[in-house]
Amino acid sequence: MSKEELFAQMAQAIIDGDPDEAEALAHKALELGIDPLEAINKGFTPGINKVGDLFASGEYFLPDLVIGGEAMKAAVAVLEPELARRQEERQVLGKVVIGTVEGDIHEIGKTLVATMLAANGFQVKDVGVDVAAEDFVKAVQEMGANLVGLSALLTTTMLNQRKVIEALEEAGIRDQVKIMVGGAPVTSQWATEIGADGYAEDAIGSVALAKRLVGAN
Repeated sequence: MSKEELFAQMAQAIIDGDPDEAEALAHKALELGIDPLEAINKGFTPGINKVGDLFASGEYFLPDLVIGGEAMKAAVAVLEPELARRQEERQVLGKVVIGTVEGDIHEIGKTLVATMLAANGFQVKDVGVDVAAEDFVKAVQEMGANLVGLSALLTTTMLNQRKVIEALEEAGIRDQVKIMVGGAPVTSQWATEIGADGYAEDAIGSVALAKRLVGAN
């Protein structure tokens, strides 16, 4: 089997949402001596990009997006230890702190965005749900993040997106991060009103927005 054929199989495993196959192909790449970074960039990443395209066109739905992300994570989990051993790293597009704001326990959308960002080259710290503004600030400081994702699924809790931005300003670190917001009641107008840097309505849009905000597009 040529490398190109293997890379095509890797991409297909992601498109099919098959974590076991993706993991097996990652192991096969290592056995064949293929550079793990090349396997990610030429095999698995084109697959997750195709999943995103299919979702954006309406051919794929939310479950397809989730399992594609899980397959990507399974493959990368196999390859990253070898990357570390070779002292190579995936190109990190940015460091992201993401969470659902205080008072809100909705998790699915936020977790999906975190998975898709990680699959597309971002280093992601998911701080969970019902996260206080000061905890977002602490996470940004600890990680040295340059991007913050704030999720809110209720009209009552979306107000806390503003509180996080205010807390970042009070801590003197607002200028070091770009802030993107999302969630069912959130709009681009709300993002502008509270001083966020961007709004996305779904996980694919969030990846595109994140890349644009860090200058990776």
